[in-house]
Amino acid sequence: MRERKFFKRSLQAFPLALTLFLAGCIGGDYATKGVYGLLPDLKFDLVSETGERITEADLKGSTVVVFFGFTHCPDVCPTAMARLAAALDRVDQSIGEEVNVLFVSVDPGRDSPEILGRYTDFFSEYIIGATATEPELREMTKRYRATFGFDAPDQFGNYNVSHPSAMYVFDGSSRARAIFRPADTITDMAEDLRRISGG
Repeated sequence: MRERKFFKRSLQAFPLALTLFLAGCIGGDYATKGVYGLLPDLKFDLVSETGERITEADLKGSTVVVFFGFTHCPDVCPTAMARLAAALDRVDQSIGEEVNVLFVSVDPGRDSPEILGRYTDFFSEYIIGATATEPELREMTKRYRATFGFDAPDQFGNYNVSHPSAMYVFDGSSRARAIFRPADTITDMAEDLRRISGG
């Protein structure tokens, strides 16, 4: 078990049918939406809130929840982070894999590492902020069948960013296991985090 705050510091028809069958068998009884075998493994190369590079290898062995958002988000992002923090509070981090949340900002123009650090610290010590260049972020979101876009700025230069509301959950071997949606309850999210992490 790594010390907490570490990251704050430093297709053929048959194979497809088989994949869908296994997804139903292995991920069918999640309280949220099981996606085992339906999405690619976790892979990324970002700049963390410490200003250092962070990749999936740095989180290997821990359950990881990935959320794409931005710190100026007025509603969806803070609500999602608050719900995740509440779910994390119900998971015993001393049992099974550690659970970390990767808050990936799709607004690199405004979300510096320092801003990301302040934002994530407000919600939970288990939330790690990170971002990258826009092309790198588009490649990552496309990998998980998501996208984002920028609205036209107002007269003061402020703008909104459209982004996914789902949270992607990967196990300690970087395999996609579940998706948390806005309609999922905190209880169900915590239950699946415990199941995936073995806690």
